[in-house]
Amino acid sequence: MKSFFFLLAMLPAVVFAQKEKPAVIKGQIHTTGSPKMLYLVHYDAKKKLTDSTVAVNGNFEFTISIKEPSLGYLRAKFERPDDGKSEYRFELLPLFLQPGVTTVTIRDSLKLAAVSGSEAHKAYQRYTALQQQDNEAQQHLRRSYIAYRAEKNEAGMKQIESQMDSVENHRKEKVIAPYLAANLQSPIALHVLKDYAGYDMDPNKIEPFYKKLPAAVKAAPSGLLMKEKIDKAKATSIGNFALNFTQHDTLGHPVSLSSFKGKYVLLDFWASWCGPCRAENPNVVKAFRQYKDKNFTVLGVSLDRAEGKEKWMEAIHKDGLTWTHVSDLKFWDNAVARQYGIEAIPQNLLIDPSGKIIAKNISGEELQTRLKELFN
Repeated sequence: MKSFFFLLAMLPAVVFAQKEKPAVIKGQIHTTGSPKMLYLVHYDAKKKLTDSTVAVNGNFEFTISIKEPSLGYLRAKFERPDDGKSEYRFELLPLFLQPGVTTVTIRDSLKLAAVSGSEAHKAYQRYTALQQQDNEAQQHLRRSYIAYRAEKNEAGMKQIESQMDSVENHRKEKVIAPYLAANLQSPIALHVLKDYAGYDMDPNKIEPFYKKLPAAVKAAPSGLLMKEKIDKAKATSIGNFALNFTQHDTLGHPVSLSSFKGKYVLLDFWASWCGPCRAENPNVVKAFRQYKDKNFTVLGVSLDRAEGKEKWMEAIHKDGLTWTHVSDLKFWDNAVARQYGIEAIPQNLLIDPSGKIIAKNISGEELQTRLKELFN
């Protein structure tokens, strides 16, 4: 009886989370040069939405309907003075949206605008400030990486990559995780959890935080989507059997993952348009050539578009990818990618002869080392 009452008591909060509520953004501009156009980009779980308006006498307003607090972006298109440069300049302001009225006052620039009325945005500003040191370190490292890449200094690039991984690990484990633990009731808690999860989610770290979120947050569209992502990450984690699928190869013949049972398989998610994927391809080619006669193969799943089939084929031949390739040519809506919860590429899974996942997202030297351990 007590548990039944508890469910009834929670229902209003759950239903409330599903209802759309108005969010009003009122703006005042006190700066030289009136904006030509203002845009508000916001998201409804999976969908990107854009609204636009023009400021009148320095005032503008957006009214949208949202089901939950979410991060959006206010973008302004300002006319430039006649200085010989481009006719317009653009500025961007991250804006955490919530039901009610949010006021944006622009004095010097949109980037430095004063925002009031949104507790979610205040929390977002505090959360962003905590990461400032790590973000600045990452920016410095990216500049160094670009310089090394221009010099084709691979040793320098690898060193920077290692340092960037270290900074990102610090940001996640020393900044985000403690923030989450102390702020699970915050209106931005789910946003922070997504940030912590990243594209290669460890469900053992994410699910305990998710379970402690308020019931209304978990019942909201983004909360349900996060639950779906956690379930996919659990199903495709190391130690589980790889999910079977069938997709067509470059000649239109159906290929099933199960047909490779008895071999070690590197299930490689990539695309011809993906620069990092193409950069990693030589490492995969090296591994394939070295171990293809030792019960090892690669199965490529491409996230190319239907109109990009020729580019997919060209990339296969140009990069020397002489293994089996499949795709439904549906870009990010690729059925296998969705099945495996793939939201960024390159990603891969190493599967043993029994069909069990034994490693995830191993590349470069790590891929060579792991295969050497298996076969030598």
